[in-house]
Amino acid sequence: PDIVYHLAAIVSGDAEANFDRGWDINARGSWSLLEALRAENEASGGAYVPRVIFASSIAVFGGPFPEKIGDDFLCAPQTSYGAQKAMTELLVADYARKGLFEGMSIRLPTVCVRPGKANLAASSFFSGIIREPLNGVEAILPVDDDVRHWHASPRSAARFFTHAATLDLDRLEGRRSLNMPGVSCTVAEQIEALREIAGEDVVKRIKPKADETIRRIVAGWPRNFDPARATALGFEAERDFAEIIRIYIEDDLPNAAA
Repeated sequence: PDIVYHLAAIVSGDAEANFDRGWDINARGSWSLLEALRAENEASGGAYVPRVIFASSIAVFGGPFPEKIGDDFLCAPQTSYGAQKAMTELLVADYARKGLFEGMSIRLPTVCVRPGKANLAASSFFSGIIREPLNGVEAILPVDDDVRHWHASPRSAARFFTHAATLDLDRLEGRRSLNMPGVSCTVAEQIEALREIAGEDVVKRIKPKADETIRRIVAGWPRNFDPARATALGFEAERDFAEIIRIYIEDDLPNAAA
């Protein structure tokens, strides 16, 4: 393949609960993939140099956080998932430095509103409290509504990847990991946007129920960014959370029953 999108693929809550599986898939699996690409490069005498775009995460960061995380903030993950993503970022950068492929890592915000059913990501509730009420189903809110987080729609996430496919990687100047743009808002602001778009009866389907495991994981995640490098390189996301909800209604709600 000319372009390899690597998602690496055991999500945050699952990686934290299943230590061996997270490291086996997200870390050893990633390294095995890069080694396979290296073998193809060497077998071709250096002629095969694909582009590798790794889906990293804002989970590579840990507190204490500044008001906004800039492009120079250090990686200090506080979960196994974040550590696995940070490790693979370093591998991608080093293999690319050696000319084995063209590589970069894009640190995704939480992708919201995700279509389909909830998964084992600790961040899954950010989508659930919007998706389920819009589909006539109750949703559990496991954290306080003053929790602030960083979001982008599935539509933006797809554009991040397609834009990265054609980006001149020399413009990264060797710093191959980028914080993607997004929307910073609290859970309360998410709910208020839902109320404005869909009404109070829909919002009433959100039921607070504390989950200490999810609270602990989410407390170690960043809340806001200044993604100046990515913005300068042409990456774009939504302006507010209401826009994210409208994208879900337009792109995915008509197919939700299916």
